Amino acid sequence: MSVRLTPEAAADIREVFDWYREREPALGLEFLAAFAEVSRRIAEFPESAAEVEAGIRRAPLRRFPYCVFYLREGAGPVVLGCFHAHRDPQVWRLRGRT
Repeated sequence: MSVRLTPEAAADIREVFDWYREREPALGLEFLAAFAEVSRRIAEFPESAAEVEAGIRRAPLRRFPYCVFYLREGAGPVVLGCFHAHRDPQVWRLRGRT
């Protein structure tokens, strides 16, 4: 199964990558590696992450204070966003309803 990204999720990932890269170039790449790792885990075991709301699951990234929020659909998991762990949950809740 492959993981698909919504346009908003792709923008989230790019924004976080840019933020880390500006501070330390290697950190940007480490963030992308952590995201790739959680994406593989989601693709292989889509039910493994905690369900935080009906149908929406949250998978934390290792080493970074971010979580991937996703839905499980017939064709595979769809990432709604990659948010800082302390961000207002209304953002991913609204994306889950569209």
